[in-house]
Amino acid sequence: MPFTVTPAKAGVSGADALQLDMARGGYTYVMTNKPRGVLYIGVTADIATRAPHHRKGTGSAFCKKYGLTRLVLVEPHDDIRLAIAREKALKAWKREWKIRLVEEANPDWRDMSDVIF
Repeated sequence: MPFTVTPAKAGVSGADALQLDMARGGYTYVMTNKPRGVLYIGVTADIATRAPHHRKGTGSAFCKKYGLTRLVLVEPHDDIRLAIAREKALKAWKREWKIRLVEEANPDWRDMSDVIF
C-alpha cells in the first residue's frame, strides 16, 4: 500500500494551520423530503459535494431514513465557525420558525441544487 505525505503550508504549522482551516467559509443548509416535511439542518464547508451525498443516501443516516433529498435553503458564511454556530442556533429553533425561514427564502420549497451547482 503506497504511503503519501501531504505537505504542510509553507511557513505555517500546528495551531496556526488549524486556525487557517477553521477560517475557511462554510454553509448551513436545510434538506427535506417535501414542502413542510421532515427537516434536516446541516453544516458543511463544501455544499456542492455534501448535498449530492444526501441525495444518494450517503450524506447522513437521518436523511437516508426519511428520504431527504431536496435542498431547500443554503446560507453561506465567511467562516466555518459562524456556520457551525448558525447550525446550532437553527437546531434550537421551533419547527414553525424553521419553516418560516425556508418559506421566506424559497416559498415553493424548490430544490436549490440546480441553482447552486
